[in-house]
Amino acid sequence: MKTVFTTGEAAKVCKVSQQTIIRCFDNGQLKGFRVPGSKFRRIPREALYRFMRDNGIPTDALESGKRKVLLVDDDIDLVELIHKVLEEDGRFEVRIAANGFDAGMMVKEYRPELIILDVMLPDINGKEVCHRVRSDASLEEVRIICMSGMVEEDKIQELRLAGADDFLRKPFDLDVLIEMMCHQLEMESAAAA
Repeated sequence: MKTVFTTGEAAKVCKVSQQTIIRCFDNGQLKGFRVPGSKFRRIPREALYRFMRDNGIPTDALESGKRKVLLVDDDIDLVELIHKVLEEDGRFEVRIAANGFDAGMMVKEYRPELIILDVMLPDINGKEVCHRVRSDASLEEVRIICMSGMVEEDKIQELRLAGADDFLRKPFDLDVLIEMMCHQLEMESAAAA
């Protein structure tokens, strides 16, 4: 369980801008400390919890301590398998969407940190989902891993240009997926710092 948060991580948990967290930190509403020798601010879990409670911000995201993942695929068997493995892992809270439209609605409401996205969806393709996520500035820190059985390098490059952070070829080993997810979430945390 995470015990100290960057301002970017605290902003995500509270669903506010990083500037709001910085302002609250600087004016003393949000207690924390600065990293010695730098300007970086850090917020202990207890201080963040108190701040959220005092300001009427739901604390469920902080209490679970799990990373929020949206799994988007219409292959029911694969979705059930990935969901089971991620739930057993214990580090992830997973929501599922079976098509691009539902994914778009859930991204806004659920605010995942990571999207695992099948490229070939029944309504719109994964490239379009990437475009839509990347066109929303409030979702800029969301990481996207696309997955597909297609192997053409130019198609993979198009996905990356559309906003995908990584690509995984089907079929894949679930340990590889979890390793890739953890890597992307570390990149997201580093960017938030």
